Amino acid sequence: MGARLEKAIYLRKTKNYKESNELLMELVQEFPDNASINYQCAWSFDLLGEESKAVPFYEKSIELGLPLEELEGALLGLGSTYRTLGEYEKSKIIFLKGIESFPNNRAIQTFYSMTLYNLNEHNKAMELLLKCLIDTTTDNELLKYKKAIDFYSDKLDNIWK
Repeated sequence: MGARLEKAIYLRKTKNYKESNELLMELVQEFPDNASINYQCAWSFDLLGEESKAVPFYEKSIELGLPLEELEGALLGLGSTYRTLGEYEKSKIIFLKGIESFPNNRAIQTFYSMTLYNLNEHNKAMELLLKCLIDTTTDNELLKYKKAIDFYSDKLDNIWK
């Protein structure tokens, strides 16, 4: 199993997505209760643009229990996949779980802001994006205004006269 899983991951890294997916489908049939194989299989469907096929594999991988590094990726992947399928409330639940489990993961927060946008929670989405931007940027022009951007991030609708 190990060598075949490594081969499937290598195929993904070299952009042989279909071949990687085929190998992962074989592996998941042989080892249906292996969380990592289910996660890799879900990821392979996402890369093929077959998000609806990815969902059950993401869900099962999380349910079976993944190592933390893979869990982080699976929560981001499932939350993003739900969003692309229009399942915004499910996406929000998954992203909130991801943010609770991995509070420093800016990718999860950024993808969550997209879900907030889809839920018409524009203020929260912008606040989160601005905070992610200002906390991670190395752009000197932005950093000059870090204090102001941070201050205004949750006050976008306020008018000062």
